Amino acid sequence: MNKIHVIGIGFRPLDNRSKKCLLASDVVLANSRLLDVFKNYDEYENVKDRIIVHGSVYEMMDYIGDNYKRKKIALLAAGDPMFFGIGRLAIERFGQDAVEVYPDLSSMQVAFSRVRETSNNALLMSLHGGPNPEKRRKMEYEISEVPGLLERHGKIGILTDKVNSPEKIADAIFRRSAVSGQRSAVKIYVCEKLGYDDEKITSGTPEEISKKTFEHPNIVIIKSGEAGKRGSGEVKKETSDLLFGLREDEIGHSKGLITKDEVRAVTIHKLRLPREGVFWDIGAGSGSVSMEAARLCPGLNVISIEKNLEQINYINENKEKFGIVNLKSVEGQAPDGLNDLPAPDRVFIGGSAGKLDAIVKSAADRMNAGIIVINAVTIETLNDAVENLEKNNFKVNISEVSIARSKMIKDKRHMSALNPIFVITGEKS
Repeated sequence: MNKIHVIGIGFRPLDNRSKKCLLASDVVLANSRLLDVFKNYDEYENVKDRIIVHGSVYEMMDYIGDNYKRKKIALLAAGDPMFFGIGRLAIERFGQDAVEVYPDLSSMQVAFSRVRETSNNALLMSLHGGPNPEKRRKMEYEISEVPGLLERHGKIGILTDKVNSPEKIADAIFRRSAVSGQRSAVKIYVCEKLGYDDEKITSGTPEEISKKTFEHPNIVIIKSGEAGKRGSGEVKKETSDLLFGLREDEIGHSKGLITKDEVRAVTIHKLRLPREGVFWDIGAGSGSVSMEAARLCPGLNVISIEKNLEQINYINENKEKFGIVNLKSVEGQAPDGLNDLPAPDRVFIGGSAGKLDAIVKSAADRMNAGIIVINAVTIETLNDAVENLEKNNFKVNISEVSIARSKMIKDKRHMSALNPIFVITGEKS
């Protein structure tokens, strides 16, 4: 069976293996932009009569599917085809055994070299949704998440497109700093048309870059200096470095309306959070459980569902304060507000507004397996939780959490008890 040869071009002459595969091909596929680049290669004159240019990557994939078993096909790609490139798409569609990849330098490698920054420990990501606005890819991150990612990683390299452009990325960072009051030295590099004769490198602050426009294609590199102090939402270094254990006084919330630290710890333990998947926090309040879960498991998709707008504001403020990127707040009342959410692997119910039976059923109907944890203050809610979990085929366990905290009275420590909490765990295997 013929192999599909995906050959990266743009920055270096072809090596012997790439050249041999290209010259032996029956068909050379390219888009119009890459064709302009390829015309500068020595091999162009030898294969120019075999070149086919398609209007879209989808047409190109269809052509390969119809012809690669009887024709030797070389597919030209930009830079490294396996770095958010067409090589991955070819392998997904035709399988690993059908594809050979010959990479050039990636545009990201070149960009970091051009600005003389190391890519060690940098987050490398794509905000390139594809050439067709109607078929844009679902991306791992959105522009709104870039400021939080920068706080977490310190350095980011981004593949952009005309929708997610450098100026929009810079504006998101600038607006975040204006809202949070954070004073930090952030430098942005925009590397335009790398490898072309009119290649250009621009650097500046987020505010400066947000006011400019840039040629495509381009790469954005963002580097954060040492963060300055925040205003009322200051996050101390020892807090931002914590993996688990946020205190109540560090989390913005309405007075008294927060899952107590000790109860939160037990709740997280009972949830047995997976590294990846979907976690619903229903009746999330200020989002304390959501934030602990999101910080513990960066690969977990955490969704906070809350009906009260004031509490939603607290969730969003806390998310911004702690730089959490894998948490989404949803304003709505369960169970109706759950209909459009991805199916959960874990569910925490901290508040149900008297609709516990419908909420448990809604979650259970979407779960093939997983864990639901419900916190209850009253015996009546405890009984309802057990009844509804068992009715929906969950194996139930109950823990009672009784907490006493020390306080000083006349220079002596006394223990003061808090209301006991029932932590009900339902597991479906």
